[in-house]
Amino acid sequence: MLRAGSNAAGRAIRRLYRSSSITSRHYYPVTTSFLPNLTAPLGLPISNNDSFDHSFHNNVSCKCTTLGFSAYSTVAGTAASATSSSEVDFVNLEVEAELPRLSGGGGIGDAYSAIELALDSVVKIFTVSSSPNYFLPWQNKSQRETMGSGFVIPGKRILTNAHVVADYTFVLVRKHGSPTKYRAEVQAVGHECDLAILVVENEEFWQNMSPLELGNIPYLQEAVAVVGYPQGGDNISVTKGVVSRVEPTQYVHGATQLLAIQIDAAINPGNSGGPAIMGDKVAGVAFQNLSGAENIGYIIPVPVIKHFIAGVEERGNYVGFCSLGLSCQSTENLQLREHFHMHPGLTGVMVSKINPLSNAHKVLKKDDILLSFDGVPIANDGTVPFRNRERITFDHLVSMKKPNETAVLKVLRNGEEHEFDITLQPLQPLVPVHQFDKLPSYFIFAGLLFVPLTQPYLHEYGEDWYNTSPRRLCERALRELPRKAGEQLVILSQVLMDDINTGYERLAELQVKKVNNVEVENLKHLCQLVEGCEKEAIRFDLDDERVIVLNYSMAKVATSRILQRHRIPNAMSGDLLNNEQKVSNIASACSS
Repeated sequence: MLRAGSNAAGRAIRRLYRSSSITSRHYYPVTTSFLPNLTAPLGLPISNNDSFDHSFHNNVSCKCTTLGFSAYSTVAGTAASATSSSEVDFVNLEVEAELPRLSGGGGIGDAYSAIELALDSVVKIFTVSSSPNYFLPWQNKSQRETMGSGFVIPGKRILTNAHVVADYTFVLVRKHGSPTKYRAEVQAVGHECDLAILVVENEEFWQNMSPLELGNIPYLQEAVAVVGYPQGGDNISVTKGVVSRVEPTQYVHGATQLLAIQIDAAINPGNSGGPAIMGDKVAGVAFQNLSGAENIGYIIPVPVIKHFIAGVEERGNYVGFCSLGLSCQSTENLQLREHFHMHPGLTGVMVSKINPLSNAHKVLKKDDILLSFDGVPIANDGTVPFRNRERITFDHLVSMKKPNETAVLKVLRNGEEHEFDITLQPLQPLVPVHQFDKLPSYFIFAGLLFVPLTQPYLHEYGEDWYNTSPRRLCERALRELPRKAGEQLVILSQVLMDDINTGYERLAELQVKKVNNVEVENLKHLCQLVEGCEKEAIRFDLDDERVIVLNYSMAKVATSRILQRHRIPNAMSGDLLNNEQKVSNIASACSS
């Protein structure tokens, strides 16, 4: 089987790997005589220092990656099967002649231009990170080291993926051709859009570095070159592909739906954060691939990148993407449209649920029909026109709005058309989807560990957390909406066993509804209710009408004993401490 980017490439690979009899590791110098039919028409003088790295066994799977084309071949052997790969490093190539264009809208010249740009811009990122342990929220998991890619943008900044630096404790960057790693600081992170900005204070790093400019969204079948440092090697890598699809896609890291570009170039671990270059400008940032599929990768498009950067520049920090706070239903059924008085000329979607914290909650009503957004008609399936005969969901128009911007919605209500101005804001769910770069909140009283419910907490149940985590908590995390700002679902995570709480150990993983008959709003409120208790006994009302009652004075004494036994530094997380408690903790830490 042979797949090649050009006929010349295919002929070269056929000649190069005609035999499978090589069984040892060899390094062959690449010269102009070694690839006679390939180098002559392309005009590429290849340095003798460049080499093929061959690691063969009997069944040979060979890969040759060059500027602008890639070819794969499998040569059947005669004995046991194994795999290997061969790559050509074209870091030091120089082009002396005009290069021919390849099919698919890109060519050798495009890839050469991409790598020339990349050498002075793309960097390798080394991250040391440590994620919180949500079951034991006072401690972190063991640190781990990961690597990714990034590139320089105007303003002496480095753009990369948020997941490359998530939960970081230490970040280093290394530019191409340099053995030195430089300390980097994270200036801003947008986990929803999976983007982050790094800064390096050492001026030596910025010598001979050139920023890349952002371009536009590429059209279908336009060629892009993904540049980065994927696994399998230490040098810079260029992978070429074409645009397959442009549409809102689920961002795995941020669990949000934003515009993304699908390409047929492989995006592997380590590629994340590297630029996808089209011509001499950036078309997007590589960030994820499709699990279980071959050569399906995704890049973050320029509009999302610009929205993130503009938000950071205007406010100093990232605040998020806007949302209407609506759940809508399509109106593709004829009887449904007739029921809501939609005559044949009207199209739109029906409002089925409204977030109480959104501005739309004050204006819109359930069963309203959204006809248009800022003058753009909404189809019955919820899509709007996009470029040349393409369509995307109207959520994209919403997400591109800046916080506090106003949108004009045309609505059909009871057969009459209305126009409403709605202010857009980023909205936080009742149960946070992610909690990167921050420590979990917790409160311990008499061995009862209280925490706010978050999706990262549920993720501690394993990869199949949807099926293995407590069903009731999982459903609430995914479906319930907040009723007021600052609301949290507080749960009894576990019971640290002691004489004081014997018999209550089976009440873990239940939501805490009330403390002494006062409804709990969030974890801080629960902490205040417990700390301010003036009664002899304290009562906790949980889900399923379960009740916990403790002698308050005995419980406070037991708390200190339990903390010491489990080597827990404090009964509550830092975000729940008041200023006096923080000062006291610092003083005690210094004295110890």
